[in-house]
Amino acid sequence: MSTINLDHLFKPKSVAVIGASNRSHSVGQVIMRNLLAGGFDGPIMPVNPHSQSIGGVLAYPDVENLPVVPELAVICVPPKAVVPTMECLAAKGCMAAIVLTAGLGAEQYDDSRSVKQAMLEIAASHKMRLLGPNCLGLMVPGIGLNASFSHQSIGIGKIAFVSQSGALCTAVLDWAAARGIGFSHFISLGECDDVDFGDVIDYLGSDPNTRAIMLYIESIQERRGFISAARAASRNKPILCIKSGRFAEGAAAAASHTGALAGADDVFDAAIKRAGVLRVYTVSEMFSAAETLSRMRPFRGDKLGIITNGGGIGVLAVDALIERQGHLAKLEDSTIEALNGVLPSTWSHANPIDIIGDAPGERYAKSIDAVLKDPNIDSLLVMHAPTAITDPVEVAQGVIDAIKDSRKNILTNWVGEATVAKARNLFYAAGIPTYRTPENAVAAFQHMVNYRKLQEVLMETPPSVPQDFTPETDKARQIIHTAIHSGRDMLTEPEAKAVLECYGINTVKTVAAESVDVAIETANAIGYPVALKILSDDISHKSDVGGVVLNIDSDEELRAAGNKMLRTVKQKFPNARVRGFTVQEMIKRAGARELIVGMTTDPIFGPVILFGHGGVEVEVVRDRAMALPPLNMKLARELVEGTRIYNLLRGYRDVPPVNLEQLYVTLVRLSQLVVHLGEVLELDMNPLLIDQTGVIALDARIKVTPKVVSDDQRLAIHPYPRHLKQELILEDGTKYLLRPIKPEDEPKHYEFMSKLTPEDIHFRFFGSVRELPHSEMARQTQLDYDRDMAFLAIVPEGPEAGDIHGIVQVVIDPNNEHAEYAIMVRSDIKGRGLGRILMEKMIEFCRQKGTETFIGQVLPDNRRMLTLCEKLGFSRKYLADEEVFEVTLPLQRDVA
Repeated sequence: MSTINLDHLFKPKSVAVIGASNRSHSVGQVIMRNLLAGGFDGPIMPVNPHSQSIGGVLAYPDVENLPVVPELAVICVPPKAVVPTMECLAAKGCMAAIVLTAGLGAEQYDDSRSVKQAMLEIAASHKMRLLGPNCLGLMVPGIGLNASFSHQSIGIGKIAFVSQSGALCTAVLDWAAARGIGFSHFISLGECDDVDFGDVIDYLGSDPNTRAIMLYIESIQERRGFISAARAASRNKPILCIKSGRFAEGAAAAASHTGALAGADDVFDAAIKRAGVLRVYTVSEMFSAAETLSRMRPFRGDKLGIITNGGGIGVLAVDALIERQGHLAKLEDSTIEALNGVLPSTWSHANPIDIIGDAPGERYAKSIDAVLKDPNIDSLLVMHAPTAITDPVEVAQGVIDAIKDSRKNILTNWVGEATVAKARNLFYAAGIPTYRTPENAVAAFQHMVNYRKLQEVLMETPPSVPQDFTPETDKARQIIHTAIHSGRDMLTEPEAKAVLECYGINTVKTVAAESVDVAIETANAIGYPVALKILSDDISHKSDVGGVVLNIDSDEELRAAGNKMLRTVKQKFPNARVRGFTVQEMIKRAGARELIVGMTTDPIFGPVILFGHGGVEVEVVRDRAMALPPLNMKLARELVEGTRIYNLLRGYRDVPPVNLEQLYVTLVRLSQLVVHLGEVLELDMNPLLIDQTGVIALDARIKVTPKVVSDDQRLAIHPYPRHLKQELILEDGTKYLLRPIKPEDEPKHYEFMSKLTPEDIHFRFFGSVRELPHSEMARQTQLDYDRDMAFLAIVPEGPEAGDIHGIVQVVIDPNNEHAEYAIMVRSDIKGRGLGRILMEKMIEFCRQKGTETFIGQVLPDNRRMLTLCEKLGFSRKYLADEEVFEVTLPLQRDVA
């Protein structure tokens, strides 16, 4: 996750083409032709030892003889020449290269390395950035750069397109050229061996010329970098993606129901949703989304108005809208009255507004004028079906004239092909989004609505977990290690339930019994009725082999059930090692629902939590949703709401709702377990019984591994850094808890802000701020701990317990070069030393993280802050243009 030297790739001042050629249709010839035709302003230097000129441009025999250091090199030489070329470029000082050559992983360079490995080692040692290999190249039309072997050039636009597939790149280029759609960047990543999705998203996220980002993804290598970058960028601009390989068959060997249910594509969906990325599923949808992104303003609402000259196509649009959970606007009475004055009496008198098949451009224009004044309509879809009476071009021009001053978003759909082609071209030229079908138009509209909603959900303040709770992590880990040391990778049912109990998850009392006789004694101790289950490390799904008997009421029933169970297991699973039985209290709750809650480990995104409809039919019903840990109460609620069974859990008719709050708490606690216990590979609670009184796990299984990796390697999203909590006592005896901020802190953060003086507000925000909007407060409290940090000083006890007295926060750039800080201490407690402690805490955090420089901006009249910085060793420089001091503290002075 780094943008180091990406300016050399995307904003080069000079380009060298290694392997440039005059041979017609060769890659080297096409690259040179495209570079020369693109209008690039800097030197273009072809390298070819056998030609004096390429495309009329002076050629150089080798890299050493280039007159200037190329900021960007395009490498299109055979595999065996790639490493020598890289060595020469590195020696010359080149900092970025596009490697078009394919097959580098299969080509051996020496006895221990492939060509690809040797190439990457050279690049890494010189901090040279590589795009590719095996890619189409890149285009940045804003600077006239076409460093690709594409067949098609592109115009300047506001969309960035990033793809792993070169073939899809060429298809998108054809489509965009036909519609006059341009791009800010057009990037073919190829094999992503250096520059990957996370790097490019980070770069484009801060690029002022890019309004939206579109991704075509085949696979993700750096999952945490991707999610972190996408989450940061998606708060400022839409990111849409399409992913291939949706139906990988990877669950056959799963030891749990969760593992079998958690398909790779479902996990990818959960990951991108957490990152704020909107997914489309077909190339057609992607094209429609591109049309929308390139021509529309940001959406402010989700209600759609429809004007059409044909009832049938209007109904198709409404069907598509409702199918996508969209909202059709209801017309105001005043709008209906206005339309009555300009339309035939036979118009539909409702939305969709059917203005009759013979409608000319003038009727469309008058209808549009009336409808755009309706406050209920956020966006308008204008549709037209060709007839022998009207001219589609004349109607299109009438629409264009009518909407030129509109502040609302307008979409158009001229159905048909040959007879409406000219009309569509008018819309393209006018910059108005137009679509071939009603379904495409509605899909494009709903994509933007969903993106806005997704951002609202991501910024929603989560409620606090209702109960204070400290898990018994050490006890749980000891249970797991005991099983691992005995050579097992599956916990017994009693062990699994004991681990869950360590995290406050209710389970039914379960006792292991080595024989039928011991099981009978245990049942009498627990009290009938009981459930009897087979106990075997080799049997995961006990019901499948007759290994579960419920509602046993007596010793005789239990003996008969136990003996039959042993016979059945021996017959169906003769190689299973049977350790005995488990006996558990029989739980009977009339009207309770059976759920499944669990986790599995995805090979790309790591641990993933699953929730859904449980019971023995779980894999048949397949009603489930997934989310990446860590979870808070809000994310737990969203997970539950993503299933069909949620509607039953809410209650209906005379069936009361279940205790959803306790379900959310259980999911949060499971999330804590997953984050804390890296030994857990898979976990099932199935069934997890829920009713009005709460939840209880009737069955549980946990698969473990001794190979525990760090959280950075294991988790796709940085968990809450609880290890950074610190208790402190000031010199005057005041106690504080210093800890990283949480999303749940937003209400207390508002309260803290309300107790600052206007002067302190001015010092922090360089102006007068009455109250921060929720969106800004969400940015300050909902952090990505991979790149941002904020420490709070919280009162731990007494009448002000939980109150915030101080906060220091930093934003760290993706290259970890600079951490820009901001600090506030409550106005009425200044002068006690809390500010200095907060600063020292953050400085040490950044130093340990490897950040190079700690910086900030301080107003000249903020003497207290300037004095503190001087005592802490900061240097300072006055920036006259901004009328502030920039204070700087190097953090890695002792690093060689």
